[in-house]
Amino acid sequence: MENKTFYITTAIPYASRKPHIGNTYEAILTDAIARYKKALGYDVFFMTGTDEHGQKIEDCAKEAGVSPKEYANGVSEEIKRLWDLLGVEYDHFIKTTDDYHEAAVKGIFQKLYDQGDIYKSSYEGWYCVPDESFYTDTQAKDGVCPDCGRPLKRAHEDAYFFNMKKYSERLIQYIEEHPDFIVPASRKNEMINNFLKPGLQDLCVTRSSFKWGVQVPFDPEHVIYVWIDALSNYITGLGYTVDKQGELFQKYWPADVHIIGKDILRFHTIYWPIILMALGLPLPKQVFGHPWLTTATGKMSKSKGNTIYADDLVNHFGRDGVRYYVLSEMPYANDGTISYENVISRFNTDLANTLGNLLARTLSMTKKYFDSVIPEQGEITELDSSLISEAKASFEKYCKEMDEFKLADALDSAMDIARRANKYIDETTPWALAKDESQKARLGSVLYNLLESLRILGVILRPAMPDSCDKLLASLGVEDKTIASAAEFGKLQSGNKVGESFVLFARLDEAKMLEEIEKENGNV
Repeated sequence: MENKTFYITTAIPYASRKPHIGNTYEAILTDAIARYKKALGYDVFFMTGTDEHGQKIEDCAKEAGVSPKEYANGVSEEIKRLWDLLGVEYDHFIKTTDDYHEAAVKGIFQKLYDQGDIYKSSYEGWYCVPDESFYTDTQAKDGVCPDCGRPLKRAHEDAYFFNMKKYSERLIQYIEEHPDFIVPASRKNEMINNFLKPGLQDLCVTRSSFKWGVQVPFDPEHVIYVWIDALSNYITGLGYTVDKQGELFQKYWPADVHIIGKDILRFHTIYWPIILMALGLPLPKQVFGHPWLTTATGKMSKSKGNTIYADDLVNHFGRDGVRYYVLSEMPYANDGTISYENVISRFNTDLANTLGNLLARTLSMTKKYFDSVIPEQGEITELDSSLISEAKASFEKYCKEMDEFKLADALDSAMDIARRANKYIDETTPWALAKDESQKARLGSVLYNLLESLRILGVILRPAMPDSCDKLLASLGVEDKTIASAAEFGKLQSGNKVGESFVLFARLDEAKMLEEIEKENGNV
């Protein structure tokens, strides 16, 4: 396993504004998958970053009275701060304003032009500035963007185009021969039936109506547009240039998975694969188009006034509370929802009552009855067998679901172990066993099984809640945090000491917290 590599990326967020929790979810999701793969023994490379060119950033910078570079740098630093705040442990953070990236993009554009994939023509149609997308008259009904609903601008300019039609049949064949290339499956059908089979239009890949971007090397009046500029980050960040494929590129490409929002699936499963085909490079193994995290009033946006920011959430629920909520709330294919009430409810139910309470009670009883020494497991009864077999079944389910990026299901499977262990306490009544000296060995067995359940929980919940699980495992004296160590029930070493009982997650007073949030934010 030591040589088995795993390259995972987020889409690179656009550096025009601070991301809300709906945008931030993707970084947490990608980080949890990367941590899981590391715990399986993979050599993981996790890349994220920011897309820093384009008209919107040029406009925002002008409004702010700063240069586009200065403006994009400020937003990029804010995104880095949020990723760090949420424990997102990336290996490389790429900015499309990085010198090496800009140089590589120029080389890519030149190569595609030289081999006849890019040609010059003129563009006339509708343009959405916020989404940086072009639309035909048919797509732009009533002059509004079909994706975001905002007004479109009529645009006419000379531009360079990429000959998409040349590669479309080859891409259809590739997708059909690789059924797991686009997941979930519903998204694959959408790409083939709605975009590829009706016929691709050639793609506008430069702009001349603004200046903030990478210049076309042989035509400085034009800047290279987002499709080639931003999408190329996945290879330029590994040191790829058309002349040289760096060590990291040779080691990690093709990507194992691009984690992206469902709204940019078309760009990553049609434009990006075709660019790679034209460059003669292998395609990523998989593209996962995750759903959105929305509020009761729909997709978050400043104009709707329904944005919730990650740092506000961390302030109230802690880093791991936020990570756990967004990962456990988001279904695999459908949109998830967030509200402060829902976060409080799930925090109290899963983290405080189910997990935190189990840990506090078990450590407390181990101290009270065995002076904090881990007792022997002893004879296994029918009740013990039931707990052990359910823990093993839940672990196997968890691994399968994590492998398929079904993180909400995986966390629920992990919590099944905690729920079962709490039920086991009620079934075995350790406080009653403690009153009978002849039942000392049986009491020891019960507590051993509870401590061992907690060890397994600490290992498998760690990709979602690294800080809390490190505290939990430290309290049990556990050093082996590999996923493989959780496959077996009974690895906890008797005779070792556990730590003092402590509150891992304190129960929240909903009314009091909502009142505090309303005072701070003006709304809930």
